[in-house]
Amino acid sequence: MAGSQFTLAALATTAVPGLVLTGTRTLGSAASGDYESAVLRDADGTLSAIRRPRNQRAEARQSADLVAIRALSAGIRSRLPFAVAEYRGQAPIGSTRAIVTTYVPGTQPTLRDLGERPELATSVGRAVAAVHQLPTSFVTDAGLPSLTPFEVLRSAVSVMDRAVATKLVPAALVERWEGAARDQQLWQFTPTVVHGALGTGVVLVDGDAVTGILDWGELRLGDPAKDLAWVLAGHRDGFDTVLSAYEANGGGRDRQLAQRARVYHELETAQWLLHGVQAKSTEVVDDAVAMMHRLVDAVQTPSAEPLQSVSPDTMEIGEVEQFLSSTERRHG
Repeated sequence: MAGSQFTLAALATTAVPGLVLTGTRTLGSAASGDYESAVLRDADGTLSAIRRPRNQRAEARQSADLVAIRALSAGIRSRLPFAVAEYRGQAPIGSTRAIVTTYVPGTQPTLRDLGERPELATSVGRAVAAVHQLPTSFVTDAGLPSLTPFEVLRSAVSVMDRAVATKLVPAALVERWEGAARDQQLWQFTPTVVHGALGTGVVLVDGDAVTGILDWGELRLGDPAKDLAWVLAGHRDGFDTVLSAYEANGGGRDRQLAQRARVYHELETAQWLLHGVQAKSTEVVDDAVAMMHRLVDAVQTPSAEPLQSVSPDTMEIGEVEQFLSSTERRHG
């Protein structure tokens, strides 16, 4: 472990000219994970982080994250009530590279924390709202993805279709998801700046305040509901508090936001199923099927929330496919 730290420290001094280190410690697990990481202390007490990817998947994620954090200018960052890592330098090692950024302190909250600590849930809602109010121009100027509502719907329908094709999705979920796909009002939203991969693993907190958000590789213009879906895996009170704080801090007037967040949350089970099928993992497939059956039980309770809007303007599923096909031709 010490050898790895010393290697990373040496790389950091190559990546950042003039860097004088006085200390180093591991960041995360030294033996597992996609990265070898360390926290570095320089002569004036400033902390930095260095990460070396262990595989091609991690290297691709790190490259996407680097593009995003370099697009987040000082002016953009000043609009956020939390810290984002800043690029400091990079150094080649073998066939990859190690990247040095500023260190963002904080601990990762749990979904249970959001349900039990309203102040923390409020801070999360405020943080997400701040991201969604960023000017869209910096995303397009950086060449990052910009998705229309049509493209968002098409992506969701693709996940539904591929999952249903396995014949492992319970009929109740097929009907529920197809109903959401047919609901035109549900998918009427204004694309905003979204983080795209929010979750307990990338949000950092100190007490009841969000101090930082990591892993910006999915930064894009898209559906704001995507950044709220992860909270639904926890207690309902946590989601309600996050959503209230989000709306109170300028998070839009999208009446269908919560319903679309539920669509994304439920489709995570479909994506897990598809991952298992692709990886040919019986264990993952069985786990996904069990999750879907638990989801069926949950959505059939009297207190379950619907996916469709209150007064949906629906299309037949064939019309949805025709609509998406024509949209793809126009935007292709």
